[in-house]
Amino acid sequence: MTSGDFDLTLDELRVVARYAAEAAEDVLPVFEDAHPGDPRPRAAVDAAWEFVHGARRTRLQRVTSVDAHRAAREASTDAARLAAQAAGDAAAAAYLHPIAKAHQVGHILRAAANAARIAEITAGDDPAAADEALERARRRASPVLVDVLGRYPLAPTGRSRVAHLMSALDASLRETG
Repeated sequence: MTSGDFDLTLDELRVVARYAAEAAEDVLPVFEDAHPGDPRPRAAVDAAWEFVHGARRTRLQRVTSVDAHRAAREASTDAARLAAQAAGDAAAAAYLHPIAKAHQVGHILRAAANAARIAEITAGDDPAAADEALERARRRASPVLVDVLGRYPLAPTGRSRVAHLMSALDASLRETG
């Protein structure tokens, strides 16, 4: 059990990691198409799945997360950057902190928000594509994920499109939970 402002069990962390890994895996081809020789985001998603399927949290999740975030900084397009970042977030989800800080919500929802922004970019900046992706993300959220989310303050508001999408997803999940 992980203790802080509240408790998070390993099973709950696995639910969060699964949610992030599903979102990241959906958009991973965007990065791989732009950077076919860079295995870092794929390694992060694989590390997330290892944890989801029962492996212990290890240095593997931490290292691959950092590497995927480095790949994001080096990406040639905004969509590829967001896809690599989502992969890094998936691996990092194993280490979600049980502290009541709004920025922690990003570790739960940013991969899905990035996937929504990628859908929007791919559709020529059509907000309807992001709305559809957010709806899919909302439907994928289990009651356990919504319960974990509810232990944190609302997602921080920011100026970026991803921050707006994350806030919208956060609000919709809390309404349904």
